[in-house]
Amino acid sequence: MASNKTVFFIVGILLVILGIFMMIPYSFQLIYSENSNSFLSSSIITIFIGILTILTSLKNEKQLNLQQAFLFSTLAWLSIALFGSLPFLLSDLNLSLSESFFESMSGITTTGSTVISDLDNSPKSILLWRGIMQWLGGIGIIVMATTVMPLLKVGGMQVFNTDSSGTEKILPKTIEVAFTIISIYTLLTVACFVTYWFLGMSVFDSIAHALTTLATGGFSTHNESIGYFNSPKIEFASTIFIIMGSIPFIAYLKFVKGNKKIFIQDVQIRGFFFLLLISVLIIFSYLLFNNLEYSIIDNLRISSFNVLSILSGTGYVTDDFGLWGEFPLIFFLFLMFVGGCAGSTTCGIKIFRLQILFLFIKNQIKKLIYPNSIFVVSYNKQKIEDSFINSVIIFIFSYLFIFFIIASLLSISGLDFLSAISGAATSISNVGPGLGDMIGPNGNFSEVSDLSKWILSFAMLLGRLEIFAVLVLFLPSFWRS
Repeated sequence: MASNKTVFFIVGILLVILGIFMMIPYSFQLIYSENSNSFLSSSIITIFIGILTILTSLKNEKQLNLQQAFLFSTLAWLSIALFGSLPFLLSDLNLSLSESFFESMSGITTTGSTVISDLDNSPKSILLWRGIMQWLGGIGIIVMATTVMPLLKVGGMQVFNTDSSGTEKILPKTIEVAFTIISIYTLLTVACFVTYWFLGMSVFDSIAHALTTLATGGFSTHNESIGYFNSPKIEFASTIFIIMGSIPFIAYLKFVKGNKKIFIQDVQIRGFFFLLLISVLIIFSYLLFNNLEYSIIDNLRISSFNVLSILSGTGYVTDDFGLWGEFPLIFFLFLMFVGGCAGSTTCGIKIFRLQILFLFIKNQIKKLIYPNSIFVVSYNKQKIEDSFINSVIIFIFSYLFIFFIIASLLSISGLDFLSAISGAATSISNVGPGLGDMIGPNGNFSEVSDLSKWILSFAMLLGRLEIFAVLVLFLPSFWRS
């Protein structure tokens, strides 16, 4: 496949970078005197394969065409998930291949589902690697969402390819964009680490949780997640940084370039905060009137944190919301689908697509009342073409259709109804915990069958890469073009 050498060249570079990052948890193995060289071995293997891939793909083109961009998007995430599973496979946790790949895919897609049942007693190096995987996944999806996805025109992402004024480009070259994003992302992560440390977390817990908070990933170092620390201050700090990770990083870029009002002008950001506020009030009112033995302050704190955690796809938990009753389960299932803002580390359908859908429905109702009138649909002061609206509607329909297929497959593989439905939702929306006793807030995916783990892993990849970027590879016409 000589025409795709550029793809493999870049994938080789990513594998070398991944191998280098594996040396960080290896140093922790030495610090904590862990009896394993799993990360050293994994690093050597990954770097070797990466260099080999680079050397065999040296004669490459300077740019990727559209077909190669689609191929790169999927191949890069699959390769990182595969080689990222090596430390889990070679560790003392005795994880199988399906479990190791599941944990790795959950990490790089910032899903947060886990098969490790005893996090409190797991090796520090493994806990750190889980955090690093989610941190890298967060960077990866932000860079893709602001540079690659708009070019692929997946599910309406092309709306973020131009400035809201539609008259000038918002960003310089891709390399500069990526560098600025990584710099902002890193600074926010460091700020999160310092805040956690200042509020009482140990240095290790602060590092691990800072890596997964900005990534809205949700991997924790304890079985009780953030609830382990039993600290309202830590929960508040986590809330702030999860919100920062849920905001489009393109807004940070505009802010740096001089648009100081972007955070209050952007329609998608306003929609995110509006939905968050309404959702918190709904759960707060439900808990208040159902007398679940919380004080008003604790009620507000628990409602706010868990609603944000589910909406953003972070997956941190402070309380077993599975015990709150039937309504919160249904409502949280709805929030899993919604997700956060496009261009952030969050997943799901995304706020902007629901806003576009609402504008479309509103416009159709107006046409029924005024059939001879012409209505122009605009979003963030940009005129929206019919083709763009169609792509958004098709994406939402496809998203829900794929969800039902995944839920059916999970049911066939042996999961009960609630676990199959919530497992499909949490995997394709990259949330983390599901619902029910097995995969709920106080459970994990260790008891799920190997077949279900592979299905869930594929669903995570679909959700992270906006579905069509993966499914297009299964079309014969794609390979003939």
